[in-house]
Amino acid sequence: MLNETQDTTAMSHVKTQDALAADWSEEQPWEKNQTVVKNAPVHIAWIMSPPGETSGGHQNLFRFINFAEKAGHKCTVYLYSNFVSEIDVAGIKKMMSTSNAFPTINAEIFQYDASAGVDPSVQAIFATGWETAYPAYLDKSCARRFYFVQDFEPLFYPVGSESVLAENTYRFGFHAITAGGWLSHKLSTEYGMKTDHFDFGVEHNRYFVTNNEKRDEIFFYARPVTPRRGFEMGVMALEEFSKLRPDVKINLAGWDVASWNLPFEFNNLGGVDISELNDVYNRCAAGLVVSMTNMSLLPLELVASGVIPVVNDAPNNRMVTDNSNILYVKPTPKALAKALAQAVADSESSSLAEELSSSISHLTWERSGEQFVRHFERAMRG
Repeated sequence: MLNETQDTTAMSHVKTQDALAADWSEEQPWEKNQTVVKNAPVHIAWIMSPPGETSGGHQNLFRFINFAEKAGHKCTVYLYSNFVSEIDVAGIKKMMSTSNAFPTINAEIFQYDASAGVDPSVQAIFATGWETAYPAYLDKSCARRFYFVQDFEPLFYPVGSESVLAENTYRFGFHAITAGGWLSHKLSTEYGMKTDHFDFGVEHNRYFVTNNEKRDEIFFYARPVTPRRGFEMGVMALEEFSKLRPDVKINLAGWDVASWNLPFEFNNLGGVDISELNDVYNRCAAGLVVSMTNMSLLPLELVASGVIPVVNDAPNNRMVTDNSNILYVKPTPKALAKALAQAVADSESSSLAEELSSSISHLTWERSGEQFVRHFERAMRG
């Protein structure tokens, strides 16, 4: 949905002039006298990169914009990009209106113009990704600054300029509201940020049990283009699993890997439409989800559909949810493979799927939205 005229001089997600101007060692005007709104609805500006049709991060972000609007707050979206001079705002609006992955919102959407800044009536500004923290920091508005953090983005890059530019944004003085407790703990203890967090939720009207019979397939969230999803480790684990349980069908979804020469037979599902995922999950006894940074949303979706998730054990996953039905396993291929085999064996109980799903019935996105709104409103009251 971006204009095809790309700035070939762009070397980073953030504009050079913004990176140069954002000297966080000096106090900014908005820090000295931050906006306070005691009771009235708040006008919130959300600065974000242009959303794509399959961007889970954007889909979740718009979910929380919707929650803010339902709580009575006004929202305006500003799109920021260093890679194109003109963003196809009309095309993005059309994409969102025809996708069942994005909620309907009232917010107007504009391309961010640094010379104009956000609307003068804006009282709160949310950065939503590290590159958008720069225009949020530099905007001339005296609005209170927030940071909607869904992952620890410095780890998206090798150690170098972009990883440091991303890390610097945690020193901008914003109030972070994070997805899950791991990020909140990390940003507060390592960077001194003010933080709150909301819990992960599940769309129970989308993910639920339809199959209580024996399941003889497994699922792997395969994203070779996203290093933090541990594709190579997952492939090694599945090669070992295929030897332990050659009778079990292996489904790969998340990216088209038809051309990959993998050392086991697999069913390539590619980028499955969100409306089809529950049918896939309900064929599976277990699911492998590797997350090297903040935990994926998939483990809880799998549990809701009666699937036993196998996840690499680490604070970034366990501190998000310690649900006893998620198998947290040492991050070695053989350990993951053995856990998958055990999960398949355990799944033969006819009542297990319903038990799994019931264990997270209290985890809803509406509950998460209430947590988010409560944290935001408390911060705005000063």
